[in-house]
Amino acid sequence: MSIGEFVKSADFKSEKHVPVIVVPSGVKAGEAFEVEVSVGKEIPHPNTTEHFINWISLYFKAEDGAIINLGRADFTAHGESAAGANQGSAHTDPFVVFKVKLEKAGTLFATSYCNIHGLWEGTADVAF
Repeated sequence: MSIGEFVKSADFKSEKHVPVIVVPSGVKAGEAFEVEVSVGKEIPHPNTTEHFINWISLYFKAEDGAIINLGRADFTAHGESAAGANQGSAHTDPFVVFKVKLEKAGTLFATSYCNIHGLWEGTADVAF
């Protein structure tokens, strides 16, 4: 058994759990650029005390290299409060911007974790 057996992926237009990676056009080797990663880009994911995206991680694999963990964002406010579930005044939506600099072309991989529906993965190619 492998954890990969439990990672789900699907077209983000029909699944609100798959992390969507947005890479700007005109990316150049060795120059920093911003990568947006979100869950619920076209169909919002619930962000309630009971159902939420807990984190997003971003990885890069050069065409001829090992996979590298570029970063992770944790989303920890989902409306919890002493007054009860969904009564809190703060929410964090599953949207993050990573600023990265890549020397080689390759693939970005984003994983996200829904507290109810588990692990999800999305990908985007980076070409120069």
